[in-house]
Amino acid sequence: MENKTVERAWQWACALCRYAGEDEKFLRDFWQRLVQSEGVFGEFVYYLEHQNFQCAYKVRGYSVVDVMVWQLDHFKAQLDRGRDDRKTNGDRMLLLAFDTLLKMEREPEYYVNLMQGETGTDYEGKYQ
Repeated sequence: MENKTVERAWQWACALCRYAGEDEKFLRDFWQRLVQSEGVFGEFVYYLEHQNFQCAYKVRGYSVVDVMVWQLDHFKAQLDRGRDDRKTNGDRMLLLAFDTLLKMEREPEYYVNLMQGETGTDYEGKYQ
């Protein structure tokens, strides 16, 4: 990867963390894991350059969009339950989708089980 691309990705990671309300420690940890992952880094750069998802890289069949949809479902469930997390915004959701995909690389079984077992808004008693 070109140094120019890496520098642009670093600048965007800094901005994304700032917009998401994350601190320097989170940024450093996220960046270290990101540059160690060719697949997730490629998806991150693709999004930076196209403002869209490529979804070419997957962990156990799940792309960054799948992770984001799963996380959005949980966010909506929190709203349904009357919990309004003012810290959540689009930038945060995007950042956490990439962060979770990085974590999935290291612990695929754990995250696949969460994604298959936690259904977000489909909680018991929702429609009663």
